[in-house]
Amino acid sequence: MASPMRSLLSNPDRYLQSFRLFLEKSTEHQSMRQFMERQLPEVIASIGDGKSTINVLSVGGGAGEMDLLILSKVQARYPGVTINNDVIEPSADQISKYKERVAQASNLGNVKFTWHKETAYEYESRMNAEKKSKKWDFIHMIQMLYYVKDIPGTIRYFHSLLESQGKLLIILVSGNSGWETLWKKYGSSFPLDDLCSYVSSGDLPRILDSAGLKYQLYELPSHMDITSCFIEGDKDGELLLDFLTETCEFSKTAPPELKRQLMEELRRPGCSESRDGKVLFNNNLGVIVIEP
Repeated sequence: MASPMRSLLSNPDRYLQSFRLFLEKSTEHQSMRQFMERQLPEVIASIGDGKSTINVLSVGGGAGEMDLLILSKVQARYPGVTINNDVIEPSADQISKYKERVAQASNLGNVKFTWHKETAYEYESRMNAEKKSKKWDFIHMIQMLYYVKDIPGTIRYFHSLLESQGKLLIILVSGNSGWETLWKKYGSSFPLDDLCSYVSSGDLPRILDSAGLKYQLYELPSHMDITSCFIEGDKDGELLLDFLTETCEFSKTAPPELKRQLMEELRRPGCSESRDGKVLFNNNLGVIVIEP
């Protein structure tokens, strides 16, 4: 019998809804912000040395929350220098949110924005077709490698676009997170199609070592409040379960036994901890900074 479970990405509206709820219920962006405040200045300390223009490429820039923080750090390090910020983002909805955010910001006078409504693969194909290989001083890929078909190939391609002082920054869920436990155990039961694959920062050293790349790894602690997932019929809980499993309407379409096992797993120490009556999912992140 054909499984009624469908990939969450087959319903872009519900995907965005669940993603935004995930951001609201997790310390994802706070953890990234802390990294941007504390470690990023050192990472970008020499990317623009001797340059009058700095080129930044955001791959999967989403609604721009992190992008603007990154740009503020580049501005602080290189005051007054012109920054070209190109954004690759397939979601029109996210791009329009990003544009609103830029319109409301007051300190972006020296930043020129260009949005490309396409996937990383489409961008690569278009550049190759146009025989272009623009070089970049800083490239970042934040929480987007799950959505590319060829992860090593994508990393190699964007790494090849770095200037001699450039840096490539990748953020993914950590190999020590609840995501790792959940997906290593149940990933094969989820309806991924070819839209999405599970990868964590724990998988990257193997890929980077075999490509002969030099890199640093950082671990960022983060958690997500999934208490609502255990309240039958709770709308937020259902959306978060969709996000955790990349499944559209998981609560309604998953086989009962899979659902039962998964709900048990989510409470276990490999996935979560209980604190003050809440179930907090381990949402730790891994940051990888790759040298040119």
